[in-house]
Amino acid sequence: MRIGELARRTGVSERSLRYYEQQGLLSPDRTPGGHRDYPEQSVDRVIRVQELFAAGLHSKKIARLLPCMRDADGGPSEEATPELIAELTAERDRIDRVITELTTSRGVLDDVIHTASEHDR
Repeated sequence: MRIGELARRTGVSERSLRYYEQQGLLSPDRTPGGHRDYPEQSVDRVIRVQELFAAGLHSKKIARLLPCMRDADGGPSEEATPELIAELTAERDRIDRVITELTTSRGVLDDVIHTASEHDR
């Protein structure tokens, strides 16, 4: 599929898809005319990349991680190294801390909203 169709199907801009290619996150083939030609599994790959970006990982770490992840069509192509596992564990712990902090902040806001709502009555 062409880059425009991949962009449409994933909701990711063509510019971002070209960036993903530069970072080694996507590997399209090229037509004889030089156009990018993405395989069907690129849709799942782009969605996975977006999820990893949303989790706070940067492109270099995602590029190291993707070959170790299961794709829709089968298993990983590489095994995760102990170093990568340690980095990913640290990332997961960071995300857990952020979730805890956000939950606490939401609780504070809930208290303020509740108190303000009662005061206005």
